[in-house]
Amino acid sequence: MASRATISSATSSSASAQSRGAAAPAKASTTATAQSSSRASKSQTIAQDEWTAELDELGRAFRRVFRTLSRLRGRDTHLGGSEISHAQFELLIELYEHGELAAGELAAAARLSPGTVTEMLEHLADQGHVERARSDADRRVVVSRLTPQGRRQIEVKRAAWQERWVGALADMKPAELRAAARVLERLGAAFEDATPTGDCSAEDTGR
Repeated sequence: MASRATISSATSSSASAQSRGAAAPAKASTTATAQSSSRASKSQTIAQDEWTAELDELGRAFRRVFRTLSRLRGRDTHLGGSEISHAQFELLIELYEHGELAAGELAAAARLSPGTVTEMLEHLADQGHVERARSDADRRVVVSRLTPQGRRQIEVKRAAWQERWVGALADMKPAELRAAARVLERLGAAFEDATPTGDCSAEDTGR
């Protein structure tokens, strides 16, 4: 009887030891999984914080560029009668790049109202930068085209701006320029689709 009791006790102790031995790796595995999950969660939080910080910095940079362009447009009101405003220059650029255009086509390309474009074209024609004539394709349509004087004006201004443009971006790598172009295209599309009464504006971006 004592022998059977001893054997039973030994068997029970062995089973208990085996159980503890099996539980130890399982506990270690659970701990490792929890630690790995915690590290992954922490990495995701850091990555999200970094993305948010970079997005805020991009917003601030965008606002600085927007304000600079606004100031550039604001100087137009102080130009002399023979000087070309920034808005007028944009019209001339469209004619330079696309050739003769009707007022409606030019307004759509420059994103200006037809009335504004007509007034600007009259001023540019008076200055000798553009000429207006009947379209060869459709005599009912009046088109505007650059004069030799207007073309020279564009080429001089473009050369000056190109020098500044290249100088500002000379140290940027092609991949960085491609990334910048994608960002600007996406921002342009976002603001193009925004309604005038929406909550989002260039001045609010990055705040």
